[in-house]
Amino acid sequence: MHVLMLTLGSHGDVQPFVALARGLQSAGHRATLCAPTYFESFITGQGVAYAPMDNGFVELLSTLETRAAVEDMGSLPGALRTVWRLLPQAGELQRRAFADAWAAARSLRPDLLVFHPKIAAAPDIAHELGVPAVLALLFPQLVRTGEFPAVGLPDWPLGRGYRRASYTLVEAITRRLTRGPVRAWREAEGLGPRPPGIGMLTGAGGQPLPVLHGFSPLLCPVPRDWPANAVALGDWPLPASTGFEPVPALAQFLAAGPPPVYIGFGSMSGRNPAKKAAIVLEAVRLAGVRALIGRGWGGLAPDALPANVHAIDHVPHDWLFPRVAAVVHHGGAGTTHAALRTGRPSLVCPFFGDQPFWGARVQALGVGPAPLPQRKLTAARLASALRWLVGEPGYARRAGELGQALRAEQGVEAAVRWLEALPRSAPTR
Repeated sequence: MHVLMLTLGSHGDVQPFVALARGLQSAGHRATLCAPTYFESFITGQGVAYAPMDNGFVELLSTLETRAAVEDMGSLPGALRTVWRLLPQAGELQRRAFADAWAAARSLRPDLLVFHPKIAAAPDIAHELGVPAVLALLFPQLVRTGEFPAVGLPDWPLGRGYRRASYTLVEAITRRLTRGPVRAWREAEGLGPRPPGIGMLTGAGGQPLPVLHGFSPLLCPVPRDWPANAVALGDWPLPASTGFEPVPALAQFLAAGPPPVYIGFGSMSGRNPAKKAAIVLEAVRLAGVRALIGRGWGGLAPDALPANVHAIDHVPHDWLFPRVAAVVHHGGAGTTHAALRTGRPSLVCPFFGDQPFWGARVQALGVGPAPLPQRKLTAARLASALRWLVGEPGYARRAGELGQALRAEQGVEAAVRWLEALPRSAPTR
């Protein structure tokens, strides 16, 4: 079986697909990952075949305007304003990404498509090729349930009806944002009008698509009212790093005192990374802890550092996190799972999207304090949260227990078996 995987976004949107591709290859299948060119060396360095995709979306994410917009997305009104502000640029970038995905699919002629929701034209591509498609989600985002509302919407005490209706709203917004780019791509490729029924969750004629979630049921139990075509079998981590050697300065810092707290927000930084770094440094001083600061992709940018703080660039999480006392992060699905898999308590400082959801799950599981939203981040608040994070022994104990269970979970292998069991042909066109 040859699987073409399509994804778009930040590192957190790419790495799980790389892990799943490696799992497919280990099981004897072919896997090709089509993603922005920014990630080509990372993908091929993991031994995964690569197909190119326009890099404009990644470049947009790195601009000051977008970083400022992201910082304003902590509330629903702010998110809507941000989407409206970026829509003119994002639409054209989506169309270009769809064109590259279509070019890869026509060239490779895969047996199966596995796609990230940002590649909204993937069901169309699968239909044109006559192959099945699988929607791959990294958090419970689109499949309706009455157990919690769609991620990003408030959990008002209005019952199951409201919660299920929240997915209708998200589906309508998604359809509105993607309809134009999909139509423009189809017109440019001479494909004609979109067949009736095709959408993010459906193929031609409204046939439900299989939906594979890459998160652990240990962190978020699978809703009991999900349809049979939707599953969550565990998250998709890369195999453990082997042969990694830290630079001498990092090794010396780790050996010079008790385990530090790791603080890093990945690709999230907001409009002023230097100001955010200053807040973090002051909080570390007030809390009296040692700290490792992860600069991240467009993230924190500390200048002069005191002796109890060390800044790092990319270090594999599976190597680093067992060597720290706790992890402070933005709450992306991948980082949340990585921290807890190593048995370390977390403090989530979310910006937007699924990040507040994972912060709430960390608190509910008792493996970290209440999330501290970025829009409320001050040195005093962060210092107080850091004291709780490292001073409450229950967090470390429960995180250790959860980590042991997560390490025993084989999400990639389970996902591969599920993909292998799918019908090999698409519904009749």
